[in-house]
Amino acid sequence: MRVMLIAGSILIAGAPSACAPSKTDVPARLPIIDMHLHARRADYAGPNPPPMCAPFAVMPRSDTANPQEFAFSIFPPCEHPILPAITDEAVMRDTLAIMERRNIIGMVSGEPDLMAVWKAAAPDRIIPGLDLRLGADGGTSHVATRSPEDVRSLLETGGFKVLGEVMAQYEGVTPDDPRLEPYWALAEQLDIPVGIHLGPGGPAEPYASPGYRARNSSALLMEEVLVRHPRLRVYIMHAGYPLIDDLRALMFSHPQVYVDVASIDYTEPRAAFHAYLREIVEAGYGDRILFGSDQMIWPGVIEPAIAAIEEAPFLTPSQKRDILYNNAARFLRLTPAEIARHNDM
Repeated sequence: MRVMLIAGSILIAGAPSACAPSKTDVPARLPIIDMHLHARRADYAGPNPPPMCAPFAVMPRSDTANPQEFAFSIFPPCEHPILPAITDEAVMRDTLAIMERRNIIGMVSGEPDLMAVWKAAAPDRIIPGLDLRLGADGGTSHVATRSPEDVRSLLETGGFKVLGEVMAQYEGVTPDDPRLEPYWALAEQLDIPVGIHLGPGGPAEPYASPGYRARNSSALLMEEVLVRHPRLRVYIMHAGYPLIDDLRALMFSHPQVYVDVASIDYTEPRAAFHAYLREIVEAGYGDRILFGSDQMIWPGVIEPAIAAIEEAPFLTPSQKRDILYNNAARFLRLTPAEIARHNDM
């Protein structure tokens, strides 16, 4: 998920708190794998980043009569807005503190310089991921453009274990675009897991990222890629929300596909998220759902995202453990020794 801010767009009532209250305040030492974390600079969402609702009770709306209120209005305000971290150090410190408290091992994606700092700070908790953008019009400027050769070098010798988040949707580039073909071939050759954004951006995203289109959230846009690269290990970030029929069709026809539920687990009204999650589970795909938070510069959203899984009344305890850890351990092909170490952390 990516959030852009246009000035004058936040309406928040009351004094904001840094972290929403959660029923998960008591730490549970069973490990959690978060497949969607980011090493981001604090200015990622602009000079005055907004608080975040976790969840939104009512989705943001804007008035075309006021162009300054077009990207991220929160009205009515959420009950417990979560403040952003305001320095680069705070983004990392607050994220790692929650990871330590909740025994989270995270796939953290970011630029190599930031990833080196984060990895040094928590070497046993971070699985480094490499973000990918093509540099097409309307792309995500906080991520450098890299050739397939540069990506190969970083994956082979730079310590990166996942190619993702692939952010092509923000640039108006669909997964089957020929410009992405060398990257898919490379990931398949190296047997590197790939996470691709297919789902929502921020409210009014097409106006902040001119290439972004909601229709390109369809999971079926991955189908030709999977046919050409059947050994590609891929997970669809944000679970193609809200296009559930397309997601189910792809997961049925391509049993190697996993999904994460990042951002929708804390931004969507709880009933809406649970309805989407329940449909995936009841369709028989509960063992291919990965937990993700997508905290960006709001570390406080991680625990509400966990709570959305832990408090789902239709999930059994074993299904919750599958989503929070076991499915990702299988997808990442963790060894028994790695799993044992996570349980001892």
